Amino acid sequence: MRAIDPQPGQALVEIGPGLGALTLPLLARCGVLTVIELDRDLAARLRRRPGLAVVEADVLTVDFRDLAVQHGGRPLRVVGNLPYNISTPILFHLLQYTAHIEDQHFMLQKEVVQRMAAAPGSKAYGRLSVMLQWRYRIDNVLDVPPEAFDPPPRVESAVVRMLPLPLDVSVDAARLSELVTTAFSQRRKLLRHTLGRWIEAQGTSTAFDLQRRAEEVPVAEYLALARTGR
Repeated sequence: MRAIDPQPGQALVEIGPGLGALTLPLLARCGVLTVIELDRDLAARLRRRPGLAVVEADVLTVDFRDLAVQHGGRPLRVVGNLPYNISTPILFHLLQYTAHIEDQHFMLQKEVVQRMAAAPGSKAYGRLSVMLQWRYRIDNVLDVPPEAFDPPPRVESAVVRMLPLPLDVSVDAARLSELVTTAFSQRRKLLRHTLGRWIEAQGTSTAFDLQRRAEEVPVAEYLALARTGR
């Protein structure tokens, strides 16, 4: 709660409120809150609480642009203890709505947070790192040990803060996603075996160094490559 620092009047949206561990203190601070809950029984229970607007849906189908409109066009502050089994799809889903989001605070498996914030040259650096660092500043704000849960899980957790960066309109999201996916498809091989073929198929000329592995290439170089041939 201290990391999120919610204020009255802000457009707060919680993903997966469950039994309300985060929901209730958020509501106490702000008075109004939108929650996205798939479980029908939990959604019905949440609707009985004043101040809660309940969106009963799979978060992967929710249009956050519409949610921003419903909040008077205010940028959304999105929070949640995300289900670990679908946390990555949720993060990719939210990527398309960064123009409507002020910030995001999520509790995730610590390994996922490390991948999100990883620097080039590390084993944790991969497709998730590139695609998220393209659009966000990412900070690990809190480690959460297994003992914080009942029962304790077998994994470490962490809370991450994601601040959207200004959109670079010169980069096509679909093209970037395609080339990054290709680059990391066989991450142990040199890029000339994977991305080299992709570049050749594009028919573009580039000085991009293919004598490296995907994990050695900084985000800025992937963005520069995505701009070529447009």
